[in-house]
Amino acid sequence: MTPGKNPLQRFSHAWRALRHRNFRLFFTGQSISLIGTWMTRVATSWLVYQLTGSALLLGLVGFAGQIPTFLLAPFAGVLVDRLDRRKMLVWTQALAGLQSLALAALTIGKIINIREVIWLSVMQGLINAFDMPGRQAFLVQMVEDKQDLGNAIALNSSMVNMARLVGPALAGIVIGSVGEGYCFLIDGLSYLAVIASLLMMRVNIGPVRRAAISMLHQLKEGWTYVRGFAPIRTILLLFALISLMGMPFMVLMPIFAAQVLHGGPHTLGFLLGASGVGALISAVSLALRKTVRGLTSMIQISAAVFGIGLICFGLSRTFPLSMFLMLIVGFGMMQGLAASNTVIQTLVPEDKRGRVMSYYTMAFVGMAPFGSLLAGTLAHHLGAPHAVMITGAFCLAGSTWFTTQLKSIRKVMRPIYVEMGIIRSELTPAMEDQVGR
Repeated sequence: MTPGKNPLQRFSHAWRALRHRNFRLFFTGQSISLIGTWMTRVATSWLVYQLTGSALLLGLVGFAGQIPTFLLAPFAGVLVDRLDRRKMLVWTQALAGLQSLALAALTIGKIINIREVIWLSVMQGLINAFDMPGRQAFLVQMVEDKQDLGNAIALNSSMVNMARLVGPALAGIVIGSVGEGYCFLIDGLSYLAVIASLLMMRVNIGPVRRAAISMLHQLKEGWTYVRGFAPIRTILLLFALISLMGMPFMVLMPIFAAQVLHGGPHTLGFLLGASGVGALISAVSLALRKTVRGLTSMIQISAAVFGIGLICFGLSRTFPLSMFLMLIVGFGMMQGLAASNTVIQTLVPEDKRGRVMSYYTMAFVGMAPFGSLLAGTLAHHLGAPHAVMITGAFCLAGSTWFTTQLKSIRKVMRPIYVEMGIIRSELTPAMEDQVGR
């Protein structure tokens, strides 16, 4: 240890993004709101399973809640690049709160049915199509120093996963005590925290300028950039595969809790909580990093860890082992998600940020509805364990493919990193393949 420095000072870089007032406000508001969001996710899956007992309908609800994002995210990205991002987020958060309160009223009143769950899930998907790229693009305006951007993304991931740890466990207690409707009520009220944080921010931006070109032209421009820039294209392709095949394991968790492990809502909460612990450990490890170098290797490794974790989870029949494997799955999933986000946000030019992050949203959320439907169908015909093992194998294959692309994308990234001061210009060509390691 450096003389005169205590451990807190030594690791102070791990929370350096919090020195920005706007990000501190966002971090506080979202920390409260996301606990409610995770409670709603658990409560919705348990409610659907209680109403129908069907793996296929669990997948269908997941599909309904995410397909709007796939269809609308590119158009939302154009609007994010045109509009005041903070005002857009205030509206999306307010609408999301109303959606949760509507779900709470129907459930507490005991008049909820599967059709209403599906339609309200569609409404949430419509909101997310605009909210997610808006939030990702607004992050740069909350953190004035771009050198702190990677740390802000890691802290944001830590916040998401702390909520993911607390929310499912709390949801299991609330569901077991008073029912799913009160999880939805808590979620609806929690949106007030993030709305308040957005309204309290002081964002120094000029007046929004009307674009001189059409939305269609901007849409095409964004697609051409993503398709033609190999590092972002390669990362998004892997991320889309992981979202399609791997992440929908979440919709099958009620089946593992009830049928495979013979538990109840508390078992479901603990499984998802274990996944949250792994994801939180991953996010903290990323926050401790001082540079974005090494993240391309992390993307490759995390996809492999995620895939292997899913395969082993499908084989497990004991609760303690399943808990441990959920921790591994959560670590691999979040490591890939946050590392991909950081690399993309570092590389993308500001004038295309909203559109590029809309494609990130498509890869992250937009592919998931097809994955939810696929996972539900596989579980219906083959059983949930076999479904998870098959999807895990695809994630492992994706990691192998990404490994073959690393050398070429690092060569493209090198001059950008040199210009930004991330790596030294005197590195020789023979050292180019070390970029990102």
